[in-house]
Amino acid sequence: MRHNGNSIREIERILRIPRSTLSGWFKNIKLTKGQKGKLDKNLHNALNQARKKAVVWHNKQKEIRIIKAQSEAINTLKNIDKNDDYILELALAMLYLGEGAKSNVTSMGNSNPLILKFFIKSIKTLFNVDKSDIKCDLHLRSDQKIKENIIYWSNELDIPKSQFSAIKDKRIAKSKTYTYYKGVCVVRCGRVAIQRRMVHLAEEFSKIVIAR
Repeated sequence: MRHNGNSIREIERILRIPRSTLSGWFKNIKLTKGQKGKLDKNLHNALNQARKKAVVWHNKQKEIRIIKAQSEAINTLKNIDKNDDYILELALAMLYLGEGAKSNVTSMGNSNPLILKFFIKSIKTLFNVDKSDIKCDLHLRSDQKIKENIIYWSNELDIPKSQFSAIKDKRIAKSKTYTYYKGVCVVRCGRVAIQRRMVHLAEEFSKIVIAR
């Protein structure tokens, strides 16, 4: 079996002879180039199969962890009054402290439509900001189409196309932009008082948490 190119592992499995015993028996056996090639090929195939099984296993474990995280998030939300504007304002403030502009403007930029939808809905609910007062600036890569991306963001945010402007990066893109990337959209409104309120609220709450 060894001269036929079977591995020690295979012979051990078939004949149920301990590997240590087989290693001693085969110590002086000289394999031909063809036999060594067969062993290498079998080893290569076995490694590929093992990798595929490992990928499947890891993906399954990742799926389980994601489902667990989603379940925990839903359970947490059950304990929160989602109609409480104080909670909404605090959530907006913490998001703004991390993602919003800190200069003399109330604005937030992101490539994720969900974050910007939350931002628009929150300032509309809490501060009666009308959508007509909102302007959107798109920051695109050089190979992206302005009109196409304005339509995308207009539909996502439910903001008229007339309230959008766009600028392109002057640098030539070194690689083609992925189709799912629609640039960064900056949503802004003219009421700087909202920005000041959000930043101060988030900073004061952060201090309270740190001091606990």
